[in-house]
Amino acid sequence: MNDEVYELETPANRTLLDVIRDDLGMPGTKQGCGNGECGACTVLLDGEPVNACLVLALQANGKRVVTVEGLSEGKKLHPIQEAFIAHGAVQCGFCTPGMVLSVKALLDKNPTPQEVEIREALTGNFCRCTGYQKIVEVVLSLRA
Repeated sequence: MNDEVYELETPANRTLLDVIRDDLGMPGTKQGCGNGECGACTVLLDGEPVNACLVLALQANGKRVVTVEGLSEGKKLHPIQEAFIAHGAVQCGFCTPGMVLSVKALLDKNPTPQEVEIREALTGNFCRCTGYQKIVEVVLSLRA
């Protein structure tokens, strides 16, 4: 997880979200709806965005997990995080970690997405505050 190796014993029914937040103390991955609808708990599992509330911790065994905490280098924010701030794409901030990771997954696969592709990539992330336009503008500003 975030380029660190952890060995944990956990019950078979424990979610990746619970392990990330409760066992590893990484609060950036948010508990939202608990049923995969809101995207607040989005993390990258081998580069793919997943809802950590729907993934059992055991399913992540041996895989690369990236949380929002894993994007920054110390106090230096990742360029996606900096762009969210610069474009005012953060309001309450609850959805932001999941949005940032969904944007990272998109740009890793497609460095020059069109607006329709951006909106499609964000369909798994629910935001009550921004109306998505500023988030789309973030991605457009980061295109290679």
